[in-house]
Amino acid sequence: MEVNNNHPTVKFGKTGVLVINLGTPDSTGWFDIRKYLKEFLSDKRVIEVNPIIWQVILNLFILTFRPSKTARAYREIWMKNENMSPLLYYTQKQSEKISKSIKKENVIIDFAMRYGNPSIKSRIYKLQEQGCEDLVILPLYPQYAAATTATVCDEVYRTLMNMRWQPSLKIVHDLIVFYNYLKLEQNHQLKLIGFL
Repeated sequence: MEVNNNHPTVKFGKTGVLVINLGTPDSTGWFDIRKYLKEFLSDKRVIEVNPIIWQVILNLFILTFRPSKTARAYREIWMKNENMSPLLYYTQKQSEKISKSIKKENVIIDFAMRYGNPSIKSRIYKLQEQGCEDLVILPLYPQYAAATTATVCDEVYRTLMNMRWQPSLKIVHDLIVFYNYLKLEQNHQLKLIGFL
C-alpha cells in the first residue's frame, strides 16, 4: 500500500488553557469605546432587564453620551508605550507567567477577553489549529457569578456550537478551585500539580 505524503500535517494531543478576563476596548477612540460598551452592555447576563426597553435606553442614550466620558477615563490609564489598557497588558503577562511555570510541551496557555479583543472565539480557533484536543477555560474571577463566569461559558458554548471540532472541555467556575491545584514553592514560582 502506498502512503500519500501530500496529506497536511494534523496537529493533536495538546491541552489548551484559555485564561479569560473581562475585556477592554481596542483603543481610547470614541468608536472603539462605543463598540466595547455595546458588546458589554448588550449581554443579557450583565443587564437583566426587559431587553426591548434596555436596547432603546442603550442605543439612544448610553451609547450616544457615555463613550466620550469613558474614553477620557481610559486615556488616563492607557499604557501609551504598549498601546493597550492595563487589563489587557497584565492579563497577557499573567498568561505568559502561567505558561512559563507549567513547562509542559503538550500544554498551551493563551488568553482572551470576554468583551473586546482578543476574543474567545479567535483564541479557541487558534488553540484548535495548534492541536489542542482538550480545552480548559479559566475565567479570572474569584468566584462564580452569572454576570462574569456564566457569560464566559455562554461565549465558549456559542463558539463551539459552530465548530465541527469538539474538544473535551473543562471550565473552572471558581478561580479558588484552580488555586487548590497550585502550590507556591519556596522560590515563589507557581507549579501546576495534577490539574492538566
